[in-house]
Amino acid sequence: MPSAESTPTSVHEPDPVRPTRDDEVAAAGSELIGGPLGRHALLGTSWWTPVRVVALVAIGMFALGLVQKAPCYNGGWFFGASSQYTHACYSDIPHLYQGRGFADGLVPYFDKLSGDMQYLEYPVLTGVFMEVAAWLTPGSGTIQHQEQWYWMVNAGMLMVCAAVIVVCVSRTHARRPWDGLLVALAPAFVLTATINWDLLAVALTAAAMLMWSRSRSLAFGVLLGLATAAKLYPVFLLGPLFLLCWRAGKWRDFGKALGGAVVSWLVVNLPVMLFAFEGWSKFYTFSQERGVDFGSFWLIMAQNSTNPLSTDTVNTLATVLMLLCCGGITALTFTAPRRPRFAQLAFLIVAAFILTNKVYSPQYVLWLVPLAVLARPKWRDFLIWQACEVAYYLGIWMYLAYTTSGDAHKGLPTDGYHWAIGLHLLGTLYLCVVVVRDIFMPERDVVRRAGDDDPSGGVLDGAEDVFVLGPAAHPPRHAAYFDGPQVEWGKQRPGESSL
Repeated sequence: MPSAESTPTSVHEPDPVRPTRDDEVAAAGSELIGGPLGRHALLGTSWWTPVRVVALVAIGMFALGLVQKAPCYNGGWFFGASSQYTHACYSDIPHLYQGRGFADGLVPYFDKLSGDMQYLEYPVLTGVFMEVAAWLTPGSGTIQHQEQWYWMVNAGMLMVCAAVIVVCVSRTHARRPWDGLLVALAPAFVLTATINWDLLAVALTAAAMLMWSRSRSLAFGVLLGLATAAKLYPVFLLGPLFLLCWRAGKWRDFGKALGGAVVSWLVVNLPVMLFAFEGWSKFYTFSQERGVDFGSFWLIMAQNSTNPLSTDTVNTLATVLMLLCCGGITALTFTAPRRPRFAQLAFLIVAAFILTNKVYSPQYVLWLVPLAVLARPKWRDFLIWQACEVAYYLGIWMYLAYTTSGDAHKGLPTDGYHWAIGLHLLGTLYLCVVVVRDIFMPERDVVRRAGDDDPSGGVLDGAEDVFVLGPAAHPPRHAAYFDGPQVEWGKQRPGESSL
């Protein structure tokens, strides 16, 4: 009996979208491996399914990222103040093995640390991840040897997270499995994957998005709550989901998602809150008290001002800007001629947080990569944004090399670093503008041009509107006309279930 993997795709779902047919950059890039698929190519008959290919490519690219860190592994993290920056291979992981008490067997959140940072300044689930890696790290040998092992153990665990991310992205849009290659081949994804522990939260968020696309609202909520227990940003996805469920009248599904998120977050956090509140709260107090830092436009303002704004003022202004962005996304949701896709609004809300925040660490790009692929799976726009992020990745390390090399001044001066920040901001804004344009002009949305409504929307996919404002209150049957299959509101496509 043939397995599900070897059964032709058409038996289970509509024909997959071929990126080499619909994307000029993908078609040109495919020439490296023989060119685009022909019209008579047999699909779904080989072990090499798209998801398996994408997962293997992601693992291979992750391994190349580990090789890129080799100069630091062999000495840059341990000898010379600036060599880890000039080689652009810095990572927090080996430094925090001793700096946060893991080398001494201290228990995160419960045991007080020496130095300025009294407790671990990471959310609880990330702290658990770090502690598990410490358990797997040999405690013998020199501290350098232990830190090398700790980084390798974490790298192995983070590689699993990377594989989960690309598989989830490939499966979220069932007809577009090859979009996972955008994640697997993203240069910024490869370069920043092992700087910190962000991939854990990104993997849980990607899995949550997959569950929502399968109309499993409770599973989505549970996974999103776990992701929020690992990093703060995933909680922002509940905002766009609330707005979309409001427009479609899907209150029951939103309630299940919200309930699952709250319960799973409490299951992880409540034990630490009850027995080590001071250590548990360090992440939140540190985030509030932290001054203007790398990567933000606030830093450009501070370094070009004789009287920089106080931390409290920046916190207030950043909150106001974020609330204004939320207001804009709300208006966009209810006035768009066609209900925005969940992935589009998820990308916009996280991008808004990144753009208005007082700090942008280079690994924060990992938060956006899967959401960007689901929101705008177009190679040209994606690579433009990635080029800006790679420029920033190099810029911050060259700037730190400049500030740590003394009179040698090896690296990028302050003005040059400001240009790197500007490129990051402009690249992210560019992708936001393109996504907003797709919302107002659905004929430009590459996902909808293939005939889909909202493949990552789960219960929202093909649902009718029950609440709209402005121009959306009187749209034509098709909000925008374009060549290709049309998707009508409230009507299921042939072969779809009513789950």
